[in-house]
Amino acid sequence: MNRQSMPYILLQGLLFGTSIIASSFALGQFHPLTFLGLRLAMASLIFTAFYLWNGSGGRTIPKDRRLWFHASVIGILGTAFPMWAFISSLQYLSSGVTSALITIAPAFTLVLAHFLLPEERMTRNKSLGVAFAFSGGLLIALRGESGLADGRQADSIGYILVFMAIIIGGCRTIYAQRFMRTLDTLDVASVRVLTTTVLILPISIWMVGIDLHTVDGWGYFALVYSTIAGTFLGIFGEFNLIKRFGATAAAMTAYVIPVVASLGGVLLLGEQITIWISVGMALILLGITLTTSR
Repeated sequence: MNRQSMPYILLQGLLFGTSIIASSFALGQFHPLTFLGLRLAMASLIFTAFYLWNGSGGRTIPKDRRLWFHASVIGILGTAFPMWAFISSLQYLSSGVTSALITIAPAFTLVLAHFLLPEERMTRNKSLGVAFAFSGGLLIALRGESGLADGRQADSIGYILVFMAIIIGGCRTIYAQRFMRTLDTLDVASVRVLTTTVLILPISIWMVGIDLHTVDGWGYFALVYSTIAGTFLGIFGEFNLIKRFGATAAAMTAYVIPVVASLGGVLLLGEQITIWISVGMALILLGITLTTSR
């Protein structure tokens, strides 16, 4: 993997990791579907404002049918459900544990890439790195660690949601690299967010409505921050990473997210890092070292 990708991987991990912390806090005040619907709607408005602001500079709303088709596919099939699943899992698992389980995503993505993308073959170091990172996430799951501030045992629903999201997310990454590397990064991100919003927001209003009477200033701040970091900048950066450095580099982001989310969860939300979570994190760090080494 190109070492020039490391700053982008670290930045992407920071954006998604802090977004997970903000989302975990916000779920104490928002219903998951309400939170996700509002977050996507705000991100769509940001993208729209960006196009309107830069219209005089030649940046117009995309009209390419091929772009709309592929971006809509990964928006509707590859983004809506994983985002809902990850956010909903934070009701049962801490920020650190949820993000640690994301480390299984690169293992799944790399295996898929080995068979579907000729330029993304597995090497010995990649295989060892995936094995160590996978074992770290699996250890946390098998121990039933939740990492929540109240110390309760994890609910299996949280694990199921994360694992299902990982499978779909891995397929999304492969699809994007195979069919979309020549498409404009910003246009893809904006159409992806818009189509996801069109799907999620009506479902949210229909199923749970929009009840904001329990939301305070910090709740709104968490919503705005997670929108900017995790949805606008995060989705834009994810596709840019795939386009410039490939599916393997994009998958490596999942190794950085747990470090950010775990430390932030402890410092800001009072979450716990047990000895088993620590051992799992150590295996994850060993995995990323092996995976990125030549």
